[in-house]
Amino acid sequence: MFSDKTVLVTGGTGSFGHAFVPMTLAAHRPKKLIIYSRDEMKQWEMAKRFPNESRLRFFIGDVRDRDRLYRAMDGVDYVVHAAATKIVPTAEYNPFECVKTNIMGAMNLIDACIDKGVKRVVALSTDKASSPVNLYGATKLASDKLFIAGNAYSGAHDTRFAVVRYGNVMGSRGSVIPFFLSIRDKGVLPLTDARMTRFMISLEQGVELVWKALEDMEGGEIYVKKIPSMRMTDLARVVAPAAKQEIVGIRPGEKLHEQMIGAEDSFTTYEYPGHYKILPAINGWSADPKRIKDGRRVPEGFVYSSDTNSEWMSDEELQAWIEANRKKIGVI
Repeated sequence: MFSDKTVLVTGGTGSFGHAFVPMTLAAHRPKKLIIYSRDEMKQWEMAKRFPNESRLRFFIGDVRDRDRLYRAMDGVDYVVHAAATKIVPTAEYNPFECVKTNIMGAMNLIDACIDKGVKRVVALSTDKASSPVNLYGATKLASDKLFIAGNAYSGAHDTRFAVVRYGNVMGSRGSVIPFFLSIRDKGVLPLTDARMTRFMISLEQGVELVWKALEDMEGGEIYVKKIPSMRMTDLARVVAPAAKQEIVGIRPGEKLHEQMIGAEDSFTTYEYPGHYKILPAINGWSADPKRIKDGRRVPEGFVYSSDTNSEWMSDEELQAWIEANRKKIGVI
């Protein structure tokens, strides 16, 4: 798929980029892999991990900067859009900044990709975009809608856009597993609510979902991987069996359970062996055989939520994952 092609990743120095870059370089043969991000220190640190990799390029820029995006897109075949303001409390207290990056940045990227002839674009989304209750989720829902509509907006151009959506990424910077590991020796783990559940997906699975989308997409699809759930009380017990669990209350904008497909999406959602696809309701695309392929329509009212999920991660599976990934948990 990427053989002799140029791929650009926005926000490429984040957790996703740190997994996407080595996996893509190893599994495919891209001509060039461009990291587009605004933090020079993170780029410098990342470059040290690949001292002899001639295919890797670093490009300082912000998705808010339309002109810089146009320059970065010269000769690019594929784009993975990972740049976003993602921390829920940060978005609540800095709403204008969140909108500038997540919505205006998406608009800039769509225009640049169309005008520069990029072939395919996959944007990373979040469970919080499904029935959003916080600003971050609302901006990502708007971003998802923009990327879906971009397939019509592109007109006679060949650029195609799709979205991948997943929940809690295990072990990524700022996530719950490295946080609990960092404080477990204190003997107390803070939990917002004893009923809380979360989807569990690894960075590697997130990268594979992006690859799947780039291979399969016709334009306008939202891809949702089938993954297990876990109760946060169980996760805390596995990470720190001897620690006390203290309930501290739900934070502003936080949900009890993660939802990736809402009942309203069930009318245009199709199921596949390892994933779901939410097809676009506009332009009759949800009835397009090329987009449906071998999918099976989910029942009306279907909801894919972490509390009603049919697949659950066991204590043993989580412990095995922690042991296998201990060196990189919270690092990327």
